Amino acid sequence: MRRRVSWKRAVVLTILLSASPLVVPAADIKVPAGTAPPESEYRMGAEDVLEVFVWKEPELSTTVTIRPDGRISLPLASELEASGKTAAELQAEITVRLSKYVVQPVVNVMVKQVNSLKISVLGEVRRPDVYRIKNRVTVLDAIAMAGGFTDLARPNKVIVLRNTATGPQRIKVNINTRRRQ
Repeated sequence: MRRRVSWKRAVVLTILLSASPLVVPAADIKVPAGTAPPESEYRMGAEDVLEVFVWKEPELSTTVTIRPDGRISLPLASELEASGKTAAELQAEITVRLSKYVVQPVVNVMVKQVNSLKISVLGEVRRPDVYRIKNRVTVLDAIAMAGGFTDLARPNKVIVLRNTATGPQRIKVNINTRRRQ
């Protein structure tokens, strides 16, 4: 006899990315009309490690980690907001700040380590948790990282929650692997 499974026990896959949207195969989801494609340039986030190089100014060159508040501290440039910016945007801001103290500073910002990308996998999976990712992942990859579905899971009722510029987006995905006969 089959037990009824409540909605609370249904599989809910929550993807909360601070910097990069999840890539899902196009066949799995319907994208609403008018949705902008994801940006191709990486936007930095908390815990990312940056190398700031100032040409001919070794005392101003440093390696720095973006703090949880999204800011970094640099010699002479002081406090800067880094989270949510691209390396080029941060580089330009540092250049402007250093130009008060250095004649025509040449600044280069490089992301040495990406640590800010995280996803949360919740619901009827074997190991629900927050997972660090280095690249974009598919919904199936995220479920695999969490040890796969439990016996009570409803693979046809997976929900992906994605943070977008316009607010949270809910995407229903059917990952039912059983073949119909």
